[in-house]
Amino acid sequence: MISLSKLLKQDKWNQVVVLLLLLLLLGLAGIPGYITGQWEWKQPLPVSTIKELRQIRKMGLSLPGWQTIEQAQPQVGEKKWTLQVIKQQNSQTQAMLLLLPQNSPKDQPEVEWSEINGWGRLRWRKWDIAETRLATFTLKQPTAITVEARYFRASTPQETFAVLQWYALPNGGHPSPLRWFLADQLAQWGKQRTPWVGVSILIPMEPLGQVETVWPLAESLGKTVQSALMTAALENQAK
Repeated sequence: MISLSKLLKQDKWNQVVVLLLLLLLLGLAGIPGYITGQWEWKQPLPVSTIKELRQIRKMGLSLPGWQTIEQAQPQVGEKKWTLQVIKQQNSQTQAMLLLLPQNSPKDQPEVEWSEINGWGRLRWRKWDIAETRLATFTLKQPTAITVEARYFRASTPQETFAVLQWYALPNGGHPSPLRWFLADQLAQWGKQRTPWVGVSILIPMEPLGQVETVWPLAESLGKTVQSALMTAALENQAK
């Protein structure tokens, strides 16, 4: 049996390894800029699909099997997201899709999930989170694409939602900005960039019900959104 002290030591060691890796990447990434005088954070490499990402910000995302019945651009924290109320075809099932596409080469994912929480409290006056877990779903592409996402129940005075959140990347997705940072640093070695889109899906559910009862729908919609984003704005970077 592993003791608590050993677990804590292992966790600290993992954090040290991640920190060292970050410092190594930053150092290596800075060497070419130091030699040439062209610093990447002053002159970031372009994002090849930035036009497509900006188009999603303006027009929303088209989803097979779903119809957009309402669209807006709410202020969420310091950024404007695109909000789509979508309805499943041949069904009464609805959901809310919030997207934050990268808007410039300097844009980085940061504290989007905290800002969504603040937006939820502002909109509904209450936003209580429960049953949080890391969820995984896989798209069957020519090669399997795996997405990890935050999945939880959010309760408000008016409605209860099953919420699925992740940063969509060309070859998958993850709720941590660190995953994008590492992927982007590696991509820059090949003079490319890793585009990203923040995704937050809200599915109405039974008040204070079990969020796992909604998982089949959340997983299916998550796959549809990731696939649509890859086709519309991320696939040019996918390898």
